[in-house]
Amino acid sequence: MRTIQFITLALATALSSISYGQDINDQIRASLQAQAELDSSFADRSESPLTESDFKNFTSLPFFPVDTNWIVECTLIRTPDSEPFEMPTSTNRRPVYRVFGELHFTYGDSSLVLNVYQNLDLIKRPGFEDYLFLPFGDETNGNSTYGGGRYLDLRIPEGDTIVVDFNRCYHPLCAYNNRYSCPKIPFENILNVPIKAGVKYEGHH
Repeated sequence: MRTIQFITLALATALSSISYGQDINDQIRASLQAQAELDSSFADRSESPLTESDFKNFTSLPFFPVDTNWIVECTLIRTPDSEPFEMPTSTNRRPVYRVFGELHFTYGDSSLVLNVYQNLDLIKRPGFEDYLFLPFGDETNGNSTYGGGRYLDLRIPEGDTIVVDFNRCYHPLCAYNNRYSCPKIPFENILNVPIKAGVKYEGHH
């Protein structure tokens, strides 16, 4: 249940004030607000994935400084004919996903592509019909971020572009508590660039 609550929070923050090309101060404020909401959920015992021992010492999550260069406008290429598949997780659980589409964007001189996914069970729940899941790995994993990658939650846009704010990314809950079952990052979503945005990792188990 806490996993669903966490996704609900992430989707709420995903909808809050992301607009490509808006005033840079507004972008920073929106990213900081999303980070503060994530921080608050970790501090709330009814929502927090932290173990009791970690919770006692918890003050706040570590984040990279907000970097507006990692608020990117992506071209969404939809893949309506993609086949459902069982996504590997940190446990024996195998949730069924499909590739909803490809996100194409640039960062500096790099042209990057990430697959974005639909959980075919979750989208049957009220409020999650347009839910998209973006798991990704990058060169910070195992150093300043969790070795198992990070996630973003998005909603299906009306058109063929979508704004992705990597300052809002978070770690799999199993990074903090191994009783959770977390999707593993698909190989094709591991990028050869360091994404120094979003949550950092100090290690818990």
